[in-house]
Amino acid sequence: MRTGRPLNKTALNSCHIDSGARLVPFAGWEMPIQYSGIFDEVKAVRSSAGIFDVSHMGRLEISGPGSESTLNRVLSVNVSALLSGRAKYNVVCNENGGIIDDCIVYRRDETSFLLIPNASNCASVAAWLKENSGQRTIDIIDTTEDTIMIALQGPNSQTILTDHTDIDLDSIRPFRAVTGVAFGAKAFIARTGYTGEDGFEIILSAKEGPNAWRHLETSGAIPCGLGARDVLRLEAGLLLHGNDMDQTVNPYEAGLQTFVESDREGYIARDALISIEKGGPSRRLIGFVIEGKKIARGGCPIMDDGEEIGNVTSGVPSPTLGVNIGMGFVRSDRAEPGTFIDINIRGEQVAAKVTRLPFYRRNKKS
Repeated sequence: MRTGRPLNKTALNSCHIDSGARLVPFAGWEMPIQYSGIFDEVKAVRSSAGIFDVSHMGRLEISGPGSESTLNRVLSVNVSALLSGRAKYNVVCNENGGIIDDCIVYRRDETSFLLIPNASNCASVAAWLKENSGQRTIDIIDTTEDTIMIALQGPNSQTILTDHTDIDLDSIRPFRAVTGVAFGAKAFIARTGYTGEDGFEIILSAKEGPNAWRHLETSGAIPCGLGARDVLRLEAGLLLHGNDMDQTVNPYEAGLQTFVESDREGYIARDALISIEKGGPSRRLIGFVIEGKKIARGGCPIMDDGEEIGNVTSGVPSPTLGVNIGMGFVRSDRAEPGTFIDINIRGEQVAAKVTRLPFYRRNKKS
């Protein structure tokens, strides 16, 4: 019998039950792992459109005259260069360069921002911001339980969403966002996602959430669970905090150096990350393709000529590519694409090949 704190439920919980979802515990929340089936849901997102309840993700409204300088101290990117209505992916590091979380930050206006941490790290990120705000005037309001967030993803996403809003969706380019009316209510709509497809993430009040979900479902968007989301993000070469990175991993090891502007005065991880960059990481995160039908799950040792050189962090069958794929850390000298490695899967040495990330890249319209 499960004991302890009851699971949180998003405002869309009844929608999942009505749609026949299989619900599981995830990061303290009761969440849908699948509806019709993981592979069917992956196919729907790649070929048409799917909807995901991502309301378990944190939503931190950050405002006040000290908000910009505090975020610049804590985030790996310079938010001073971020215009209103724009967003940046970033990592939140500790003083040693370890990754506390990865987030998206949106600039709302001159002194207010929206930060989206992972579900299990929301409280830690909020505490880290407060700890590093110093004497700055900053307000941090967690609106996670007061709102919902739906990810509408896939090539038909814009066509579907157009029927439910007067917002000019063509004006919302990737990593931009607007506030307007959708589904008859005030909505925050961003052109972001975690699947490798075009799409939107929509934030509404908790009260308005079920109406939006049901309208999207009626319009042809297929309900998708966390299982499909994990496959999609791995095909797209996107990392999952807690699997592919944590506080023992720095951005250079994880291949996230593009999202690090380390040489900034006042940035908390500045000295540590500059030192790591100069010396180069001793290990690197790789993508690999299995030769054969075995699936390498997280924790499997990665071998080279009988020597353990790393471990798998994520692994799934890819229905889009028809092969089994994964990520893991290896010594830097064995990280080049084309390198052959072995993976110990339940005592069997299985051949694999290091490949460039992402595994899958969508065809963009001209």
